[in-house]
Amino acid sequence: MKHRDRVWAALNHQESDRCPMQISFTPEFAARLEADLQLKGQGLHNPHGGGNTYELERHLDEDMLLTSVGWVNGYYQDGYQNVDRYLDEWGVTWKTIEYETRFGKGKYTEPFGPPLAADQAFDTYVSPDPNRAALYIEAECVIRTYKGEYWIVGVTPTTIFETAWALRGYEQLMLDMAADPARANRVLDIPFQYHKTVTQHLVKLGVDMIWLGDDVGGQNSMLMSPKMWRKFLKPRMAELIASLRAINPEIKIAYHTDGVVYPIIPELIEIGIDVLNPIQPMAMDPMKLKSEYGDRLCFWGSMDIQQTIPFGTPDDVRNEVITRLKTIGRGGGLLIGPTHNLQLDTPLENFWAMVDTIRQTAYQSL
Repeated sequence: MKHRDRVWAALNHQESDRCPMQISFTPEFAARLEADLQLKGQGLHNPHGGGNTYELERHLDEDMLLTSVGWVNGYYQDGYQNVDRYLDEWGVTWKTIEYETRFGKGKYTEPFGPPLAADQAFDTYVSPDPNRAALYIEAECVIRTYKGEYWIVGVTPTTIFETAWALRGYEQLMLDMAADPARANRVLDIPFQYHKTVTQHLVKLGVDMIWLGDDVGGQNSMLMSPKMWRKFLKPRMAELIASLRAINPEIKIAYHTDGVVYPIIPELIEIGIDVLNPIQPMAMDPMKLKSEYGDRLCFWGSMDIQQTIPFGTPDDVRNEVITRLKTIGRGGGLLIGPTHNLQLDTPLENFWAMVDTIRQTAYQSL
């Protein structure tokens, strides 16, 4: 069965030969995996494309290939590996932070220098041009090379809120949303308009799905009130999705947010979300989501990287895969995978327990 047909079946709430799988990796874990597989490797591994040949994804028999355009690409600048800090094209300063695991040292990046922290900076700020042809070379290549076999996802998961707070500063943007809505709207419109244009280009190029989203959930509750989400983010997401469906009514829309977002799920469905990602089981109950929304919503992720994959046993991982397939995956509707890029702290035996169980478990055997 073609990979793309397997995904299409799941998104239409049908069981196929097995559950579709998608896994991304941090560069450090990708290097360990390449060494384990004795693959030639491609240098710096970008989880969302950026020159990646998808060697690992294709070797593992994954079903979806991701290609990203937008502010999220700042995560994977060369500075991710080589420098302590760097400035991206949006004017955001990033720093790299080292961490240690039993498998070695890794790095992650975070924004800390917002270019719009001062009010007067708005008068001279110019955002990047989303119409530059160079931005879409990677997506064009992925579509041309792999669409006949794989499900291609255009990725812009820091669509509005996360990019806006990187530009303004998290605390200041939250203050603006509460006390200065006009200023907040001015900030939010910058990434909204940029990523609206980007996603329209990706749909015209022929991606099968657009992955939108912003982290608006924490471990136990939302980061903002549902009322504030409805005021600032929902209308923009609704407009963006409508503009994509005007280009291709069949385009599938995935929405990413970490954490707990129970209060807004019905409204995500209302504005046209087809797939919710990443379904962190330590934050939201996958079985509850399937029971309440499984007839109207599909799910992407659900394999726990907070406890099970990094700290469980291979049997724990295998059991979690089977549990997901029997519950949230029953009747289709699941694109299974970890709830984030796999980190350096993941034991390879746990990784292979997950991958082998997914690949070897037929729906008919459950």
